Amino acid sequence: MSLLERLNTDMKLAMKNKDKDRLSVIRMVKASLQNEGIKHGELSADQELTVLTRELKQRKDSLQEFNSAGREDLVNKIQSEISVLEKYMPEQLSEEEVTQIVNETIKEVNASSKADMGKVMGAVMPKLKGKADGTLINKIVQQQLS
Repeated sequence: MSLLERLNTDMKLAMKNKDKDRLSVIRMVKASLQNEGIKHGELSADQELTVLTRELKQRKDSLQEFNSAGREDLVNKIQSEISVLEKYMPEQLSEEEVTQIVNETIKEVNASSKADMGKVMGAVMPKLKGKADGTLINKIVQQQLS
């Protein structure tokens, strides 16, 4: 079942259950996917994951902003949106698994110092796309290269 089909099914379920918050998140993600589909034609699973990751990142960034501004009302709303979106994301890797993949990639690209960070990040991000948070990957790469 494609992501769009899952969203349609869950949207109908949210309508039946009168779950307005979940329904609005699903509609926003669905609209983003459809807009991307208009730009690029039929979306592959990888492209769908990219859109979903972008939506999740936007909400995590907003969460950080609202936390620093002390807006608890908006923090709760964004946290519920994040939890809905995370259900559509692939299983997230643990920090140990990410470290292992980063170490393998460092060996593959023969990186030895922080100057090679761009090379490592360019090689590791496609491998971990949607499976780990970019800030975690960045932190681990920096630790391994220092």
